[in-house]
Amino acid sequence: MKATGKVVLITGAARRVGAAIARHLAAEGCQLALHYKRSAAEAEALAQELRARHGADPLLIAGDLADPETPAHLIDAAIGHFARLDGLVNNASLYAPAPFGEITPGDWAVMETVHLRAPLFLTQAAAPHLRKSGGAVVNIGDIHAEIPLRGYLPYSVTKAGLLALTRALAKELGPEIRVNSVSPGVVLWAEDKDPPDGDQQGLIERNALKRVGNPQDIADAVRYLLFDAPYVTGHNLVVDGGRMLY
Repeated sequence: MKATGKVVLITGAARRVGAAIARHLAAEGCQLALHYKRSAAEAEALAQELRARHGADPLLIAGDLADPETPAHLIDAAIGHFARLDGLVNNASLYAPAPFGEITPGDWAVMETVHLRAPLFLTQAAAPHLRKSGGAVVNIGDIHAEIPLRGYLPYSVTKAGLLALTRALAKELGPEIRVNSVSPGVVLWAEDKDPPDGDQQGLIERNALKRVGNPQDIADAVRYLLFDAPYVTGHNLVVDGGRMLY
């Protein structure tokens, strides 16, 4: 398989969609560097699962993406352990409300850091290694980059910036490195939060497929863009069950 033996770094990999991506890529034979911030127990449990199921031996790397030194540290750790890098998945994300009129510089700064600054500098640090391997970058966006979510302005706008960053990096890094993004719709409900734009059933009804997606749908899209899309770059793959049609 094309993915077998390839080394992929995933940020925010310990839980939810990041963990689903890790499981899928491990099943495909990838070697993984898994970043987490505070979820040490979840990261270790995931690593044990991947060892038991797939014989994988993932590298776990803790780091706060708000620290300007973290992007280079993550790439150096992955290269130091595996001696190569074939893929970077910028999955780490922060979903939090910030009602207009109450937005603070801190609200903006934390969203900009996680959704824009960290992916930029991770990609910059990874680029020399990805050039050697002919590798790829996949950024995890959100449909609310194109349909802003009321009450979540910093989140929506910085995710829109991530789409712009994807396209700009595709120009900067081609032809050796491909850069794409995946924009999920509802594949997991936000933890401890009701949907801000309606109840769960209402959101399902405003979806052409009339159902919630699955993190596996996103993992499949990431695998495609990493390994099976040699003539695709600068593209945003929307995986939303038709939510954007409404």
